[in-house]
This record gives sequence, structure tokens and C-alpha cells, in this order.
Amino acid sequence: MNFQQLRSIREASRRGYNLTEVANVLFTSQPGVSRQIRELEEELGVDIFERNGKRLTGLTEPGKGILKIIERLLIEAENLQQASREYAGKTSGTLSVATTHTQARYVLPEVVQGFRAAFPEVRIALQQSAPEHIAEWVLSGRTDIGIATEGLSQFPDLVSFPCYRWSHLIVVPEGHPLLAHNPVRLEDLAAYALITYDVGFTGRSHIDEAFAKAGLEPDVVLTAMDSDVIKQYVSLGLGVGLVASMAFDHARDLGLRAVEATHLFAPNVTRLAVRRGTYLRSYAYDFILQFAPGLTRAEIERAVSGAE
Repeated sequence: MNFQQLRSIREASRRGYNLTEVANVLFTSQPGVSRQIRELEEELGVDIFERNGKRLTGLTEPGKGILKIIERLLIEAENLQQASREYAGKTSGTLSVATTHTQARYVLPEVVQGFRAAFPEVRIALQQSAPEHIAEWVLSGRTDIGIATEGLSQFPDLVSFPCYRWSHLIVVPEGHPLLAHNPVRLEDLAAYALITYDVGFTGRSHIDEAFAKAGLEPDVVLTAMDSDVIKQYVSLGLGVGLVASMAFDHARDLGLRAVEATHLFAPNVTRLAVRRGTYLRSYAYDFILQFAPGLTRAEIERAVSGAE
């Protein structure tokens, strides 16, 4: 039994039993993956996967139990590596953070600045993507910390912490008719073309839920992951924007006006997530506490270890 065999089993389950994808992730060949899986099954004396010919189609009942053990073994192996790095160099290394554009652009700069001042020898690898990819990267160990507003709390193998609440703003060009409405109603918004976030990004679900509850069909003519892109198209007169409150700056966003929308859409909660059972280096705790000062290291440790 070796770690490559264990990783082949885990990745086969994660990649929908597509051995070509597994081989790409593990930087090996498809026949090599098949051999690793077959050798472990022979050693254990049990079929881990169901098959249709040579193609894997699912996990057997024994395979489901074995996979849980493999997951724990690989997490502990990674924790051992992290612990050794901790003792070898407590204030140096790399912290990988996956997040959305809005968090990276508008919220994290101050946190990163403070963190770099405290840990100048730690490199930060900042990755931006969709919430589902962020969750996948944290689960796979590709990244240490994930930050997003949507999606992170839906994965049982992630521990996620609420960090701060925020709301949406309506953004329009100077002189727009909506500026005469006080307050703006959903019916007023529904009369205009709307520009906002892609589904699954930056609280978009609360926007959709509000219109659906009111029995209205919004005319969303353009969506984007990037708040700056949304504001750019609003400035061109292509529609009314709905953006995160932290993405608007009155001094910087010249020619645009922001209108409060807290009465229209439910508040949003940005969450930070780590993999359950993972070993976090000391500077990772410091980063988390700078981003979410309402947390304590003790409660983070309890949650990650499963003590609560």
C-alpha cells in the first residue's frame, strides 16, 4: 500500500471515475492509475469500484467505507507535512487563498497588507475563481483558505466561518430617473434592464429570491463575475447595476451614483472556509483572525478538529 494508490482512489471518486482526468491531476498516465487502483484492490482483497467492462462506474458498498478511511489517511499525511514545515520555519512559507474577484479587489488588500507586515517571509498565493471551484480547491488541499459569499457552507467536509455582513447597492449613471424614487421599489427596478453578478456569485441568489417572491421577472441583460465590469457597462448606459456595497467608492466611481437597496434584498454573509481536520500553520490563523477579528483561534481550532 502506498500514497499514490490512495490518491488514485480518492481522485477517481472526485473526478467522476474519469481516469483520464485522474491521470492529469496526478501527473501520471491512465494505465498507471488503473494499475494503482487494481493493485490496492488486490492487496485489500475487495473491489472498491463498480465496473462496466474496464470503465469505473461507481463505488461498491465496501468502497464507500474504504474511501472515508483513505480521505482521513491522506489528510493526516498532509497534516504531517504541514507540521514539519511549521517546526522547520514558523514564520516562512506560502499561504494559498482562493476567493472571488470582489473579495480580492475590495476587501482583502487591507488584510494582506497587515499580514505581510506581520509575516514578511510568507508568500501569499491569491487565486480567484467561482465559489464552487474555491470549495473544490480547499477540499483537495490545493489551497489553504477559501473566501466567498455563496456556496462554502454547503460542503460537509469544509468548516466555514461567518466573517461579515454586507448588502447590495443599486448603481446608476448621474441623472438616471431612478434617483427620483425614494425609496426605490422592486417594481421600479423591474422596469429597467439590469446588470449584475453571474448566478452563484456575490449574493446573486438573494437578488433572484427577492424578485421571485414579489412575482416579478427581472430583465437581466448582462452578468459578470467582476464588479468593475458591471460598473463599466452601467456607465455606458446599458442598464442599472446591482453590486456589492464594498465595490462602490464615491470618490473613484465618477459619473455613477449609488442607491441603497437594503430594504429590497436580504443581507449577505461572506464566509471563510478551511478543510475539516486540516493542520493550519500559525500564520494561517493570523490571516484568518485579521480577516475575521470576531473569531478566536481557540474556536477555529475546535471547529476544524471536530471538537464542536
